[in-house]
Amino acid sequence: MRFHSLVCLLLTVNGATAFVPSVSRQQHSVFYSTVEADTDASVNVASGNAVNGASSLSAADVNSRLQAQLAKLREKDATSAKLSKEDIKVVFEDDHVIVVNKPAGVLSMSADHPSLAQAVYDHFGSSLDRADKMVVHRLGFDTSGLVILGKTAEAVRGMNTVFRTRKIERTYEALVCGHMEQASGIIHLPLMRDYEFPPFMRVSTEAHQQALLTLEGSDVSKKLLQLPKDSLTKYEVLGKEEVDGQPVTRVLLHSISGRTHQLNVHLAAMGHPIVGDATYGKGGSAAPNGGLTAAEQDQLLPNKSRASDAVQAALASKKTCVHAKSIKFRHPVTKEDVSLSVNAPF
Repeated sequence: MRFHSLVCLLLTVNGATAFVPSVSRQQHSVFYSTVEADTDASVNVASGNAVNGASSLSAADVNSRLQAQLAKLREKDATSAKLSKEDIKVVFEDDHVIVVNKPAGVLSMSADHPSLAQAVYDHFGSSLDRADKMVVHRLGFDTSGLVILGKTAEAVRGMNTVFRTRKIERTYEALVCGHMEQASGIIHLPLMRDYEFPPFMRVSTEAHQQALLTLEGSDVSKKLLQLPKDSLTKYEVLGKEEVDGQPVTRVLLHSISGRTHQLNVHLAAMGHPIVGDATYGKGGSAAPNGGLTAAEQDQLLPNKSRASDAVQAALASKKTCVHAKSIKFRHPVTKEDVSLSVNAPF
């Protein structure tokens, strides 16, 4: 397995420890097993009973929860800031690509609300006929940092290939709740779509995968039924600080596998959610602790330094502290190496 080999290599190089999930085959599906399920465990979807920490929901319940959360997300999207040319900090630009330092509080792309892509298109131009065609990747609404946009069709095709083949290096800087004990490490936990808190993500466990077996793609989103995604995050402690008297740790993060919301879920599962994360942090919209129970956290990510509930609650209302700090890639047209970095605003 490619990821297992990569983990072993990284552990050898960094001297870090990590949980490496096994792979087991049950019925007609493959599950990345993060927690060994009881041999006599069963899932009763019809009754709605919770088994091994997994709630059983009907398709109607899942869809109702999804629509309610999407309505909340649409309300938040409507607050996206409209950027002037002066608001856009250009870090790199040539005839083919432009790299900007995105502020928090703005959508990367939107057809209905102000967005970074539209602002760049309006103020800096492109040979493409629409702003959305410039987009090759995105950052979350509350995430600041480096974003690449293509100015030509050739550049967009080339950058799409760069991202698809993962021939790009990106690092993030974040403040997380509590003081981390280890100076560096790797979090290796598979992720799945969360049927209990759609459309968000959670750490995948066997019990939660089993709970999906009675749901049909014709009744719920097919994305919800996708197999777990092997996910790997590397972290390095930069320093231990305080925010309003609460302990926080400044970390450098490498999302090696690049899954949706991977950094947020992994850090929450570790017990060190990102400061101000209104989705995966304390009291957030998604499942707490990356979807893990306390027992699962102890088994998968033993960590005596987890931030207490009180610390997490005190930091939950702060501004989100995650920033796309650096990026390195081969230019899709000139073939020159491009390496860029910008400081975090926190």
